Amino acid sequence: MRVNVVTIFPGVFTTPLQASIPGRAAASGLVSYHVVDLRDYTHDVHRTVDDQPYGGGAGMVMKPEPFFEAVDDLGPAGPIVLLSARGRRFRHDDAVRLSLEPEMTLLCGHYKDVDQRVADHLATEELSLGDFVVSGGEVAALAMIDAVVRLLPGALGDHESAASDSFYDGDAISAPSYTRPAEYRGLKVPEVLRSGDHRRIEEWRTAESERLTRKRS
Repeated sequence: MRVNVVTIFPGVFTTPLQASIPGRAAASGLVSYHVVDLRDYTHDVHRTVDDQPYGGGAGMVMKPEPFFEAVDDLGPAGPIVLLSARGRRFRHDDAVRLSLEPEMTLLCGHYKDVDQRVADHLATEELSLGDFVVSGGEVAALAMIDAVVRLLPGALGDHESAASDSFYDGDAISAPSYTRPAEYRGLKVPEVLRSGDHRRIEEWRTAESERLTRKRS
């Protein structure tokens, strides 16, 4: 898989994409990352990527030209995602869908907004992490890359690691996890998990998953 990221802060991605699962997946050839500096597609001495909004108002709006020219240069084959607070909320199903693509391109907004022509005529979809605002699309892009790349065959080592995660099967939350020691500062691991009875353990995990899912909803 090829992942393209268009951003005015390419340095944000250097260390995260070399670490943990995203880094191991790249090292093993499962994914390649192409981080593009949006300012490389400006044509003035100040490398300007934003301007005042038509109609007035506070804040600056990112210009359409650099985004269009960057994508023209990339010639991407897969989805082009604008990371936007207006976007539909990113879910596990989206991560699965995107993980099946040969390529995805993430457009990182910043400042007050991105010119709507980018959303309407360049991006194939708009996605958001949730009902809150962060300083730019870089944070959302890193989260989405991680969620997608960990689903690539071979990225996790075994399928069960992903299959037992929260949200893998609809909206279900995974059961709590424990490890050694069996008791720490008087806090004990549930007896059923130390029983060796796999049927009881599975029943406990199912019940805990259902309880936590109800509590969250």
